[in-house]
Amino acid sequence: MTLRVLIVDDEAIARTRMHRLLSEMSDLDIVGLAANAAEARTMLETGDVDLMMLDVAMPGTSGMQFIESLSDSAPMVILCTAHREHAVDAFALGAVDYVVKPIEAERLQQAVDRARARKGLRSGSLVSSGTTPAPLLDRLPIRTRQGVWLVDPREITHVVMEGELVHVGTLSGSHLTDLRLVEIEERFNSPTFVRVHRRALINMEHVMRLAPVETGGYVAHLRGGAEVEVSRQAARELRRALGL
Repeated sequence: MTLRVLIVDDEAIARTRMHRLLSEMSDLDIVGLAANAAEARTMLETGDVDLMMLDVAMPGTSGMQFIESLSDSAPMVILCTAHREHAVDAFALGAVDYVVKPIEAERLQQAVDRARARKGLRSGSLVSSGTTPAPLLDRLPIRTRQGVWLVDPREITHVVMEGELVHVGTLSGSHLTDLRLVEIEERFNSPTFVRVHRRALINMEHVMRLAPVETGGYVAHLRGGAEVEVSRQAARELRRALGL
């Protein structure tokens, strides 16, 4: 599975090094290099991008600010930073991963493999990323004030991040968890759980209807009554996976 990659960094040396490291990996198509958020936005509007390698510290619009300004149909993001303390913010914004500068080839490969695995989940297909994923949990432990709920993943209809909180929707109700959305996604080693935008997963087993919207996406109507927005890009991948 080929990933189309955009490199965004204000330092020419950093762009060149990232280009060299990525060029040594298989099944990657580097579609552009941008020196700032404005150039990156133009490239996103005119080209098809699966993954951005995005620098955090850039003049003008920072990498974090750029992610926040993007729509839910934006490509996946791996943040590149010289500061480890950005990790929490990176995952909160829905980034696939973050790599610390100076970037090592092995660590970068791990981040790209994670993006490849997520794209496989988003397309609803089983895709090998070259790594062996953890087995599907029999129960997902969710810590609450009332104790730990052990939720059967088959009962989960959707997982949505609202602000700093992650809501796990099930057929019997909704639970708040301190697990990050990316952590839950990685534990679901099943193609039925699909990332439909930066802040939501849905269980395709519980989708009753995909209602089209003007933006080109859908609203997924789920068993239990929940409705979850599906981004335009995710809608394209769903149509492809469903043979529509």
